[in-house]
Amino acid sequence: MTSPIVPALVPTDEVGVPAVLGEPLPDGSVRCHACAHRCLLRPDRVGICGVRENRDGILRSLVYGRAVAAHVDPIEKKPLFHVAPSTLAYSIATVGCDFHCDFCQNWEIAQAPRLELDLEARRLPPSSAVAEAIHAGASSIAYTYVEPTVFIEYVLDTGRLARPAGLLGLYVSNGYATPEAVALLAEVIDAANVDLKSFDDTFYRRHCGARLAPVLDSLVAMRKAGIWLEVTTLVIPGHTDDPAALRALTAWIVEALGPETPWHVSRFFPAHRMLDVPSTPLATLAEAAEIGRAAGLLHVYVGNAPELGLESTACAGCGQSLLERHGYRTVRRLTPEGTCPRCSRALAGLRLATAASGPMMSAFPCG
Repeated sequence: MTSPIVPALVPTDEVGVPAVLGEPLPDGSVRCHACAHRCLLRPDRVGICGVRENRDGILRSLVYGRAVAAHVDPIEKKPLFHVAPSTLAYSIATVGCDFHCDFCQNWEIAQAPRLELDLEARRLPPSSAVAEAIHAGASSIAYTYVEPTVFIEYVLDTGRLARPAGLLGLYVSNGYATPEAVALLAEVIDAANVDLKSFDDTFYRRHCGARLAPVLDSLVAMRKAGIWLEVTTLVIPGHTDDPAALRALTAWIVEALGPETPWHVSRFFPAHRMLDVPSTPLATLAEAAEIGRAAGLLHVYVGNAPELGLESTACAGCGQSLLERHGYRTVRRLTPEGTCPRCSRALAGLRLATAASGPMMSAFPCG
């Protein structure tokens, strides 16, 4: 399959391209407004993410078009369960992250600048990313594996080429983008899965180097901007598995984002600096899912635990099975219009109608 090649918006051989959301200050410092840390960068210093630098009073990205990961994944792996089921997502990432989570699954690339790991980066300008996605038969481009806000310039330029090509923009995020960043992202991002890691600010400060409030604000801003949202919570034994905290978290999702917002309960496995914490018991995951349903969430899923069989989608109206998942294989029982065959209720999400003539079909959660 031949894919169209379009010019890159910024040469990928130029390290340190001008970044967006940088505020020059009279003393030569720069304030970065991409994420909620809003780092103040003195000359020749980088932000917390390690990939945004003040060079001669100008904020620059050190990772534009420099991908350390580029893979084709099932869209369900993001996880996004209510977006273009059974399609492929071309997934890209650079190094860097504005969090330093103790339990990070991708710490080698996320923390590479902080740990001074010299990883080989592939030159992948936006035009090439779009061309490769089309060649692979993908329906979307996902910015994932690390926090994509740290390479927002790369996201924006790629998304501006991807959207006219009919590709959805997917954002897998920790939710620390500023309102200014969300406003820019809304131009190119159709759907996002955001980690709501805990409803406890102390947990965020101690284990992620961040705060809870900006994550909640970002989720609301994305919702208001029209970005389809799905939320993931990693249930870590002894840290994020408290039933009362999960009740507060899920009640907030229902009230702030709407009851049809999908909530993914994810099983923890020991990783990075949390190797001494055991995997999440299946009973804990099942209890968390029940807490979400009791709070009023209509679509609750449990990931990394196929034994529980809690990854399929049922109609919120009559309970009819609509999307039956077995690993990353999905059996579709929706009508071609994206509705329940029994009660005709529309399933909330994007590109659920197989006969869609436009770039997407959407139904945003009420609430």
